[in-house]
Amino acid sequence: MRTALSILYRAAEILGAVLLAAIAVLIVTQVVSRLLNVMVPGADELAGYCMAASFFLMLGPALRRGAHIRVGVLVERLNGAARRAMELLCLGFAAALSAYFAWYWVRMTYDSYDFGDLSQGVLPVPLWMPQALMAVGLVVLVVALVDDLVAVLQGRDASYQHAGMQSEG
Repeated sequence: MRTALSILYRAAEILGAVLLAAIAVLIVTQVVSRLLNVMVPGADELAGYCMAASFFLMLGPALRRGAHIRVGVLVERLNGAARRAMELLCLGFAAALSAYFAWYWVRMTYDSYDFGDLSQGVLPVPLWMPQALMAVGLVVLVVALVDDLVAVLQGRDASYQHAGMQSEG
């Protein structure tokens, strides 16, 4: 199971990085095309979709690496059972809230597909395409949060605690 989860997190991370590279390619293409007095229609829209999708796809891997901004003022001052209880409360709340958003985002994506919604920009992009990547990112975040919640329930540290220790040393 751990191998499958690691593959899932890594795949989301790689896809997010590919989308960031696509943004760079789109921007360079626009710069070069303007120098040649040629217009690339819809490049800015596509870059926006890539940016949103890469952000969402990177949420789960960023949590696992301890790269999210966390306000640990209270949690870091607690020890033992109190700290574990607070970690469980925070992870449980974050997992539930993220699952709620993921569920409704997946439903919205399906509705966009079902209704044939298109973007209103220069390029008529089917909205379900960028929405689906964002939905996958939210689902991966939920999986990562539940993964950490299970780890803390089993008495282990959450992944972001190990990642933070590695970066400090």
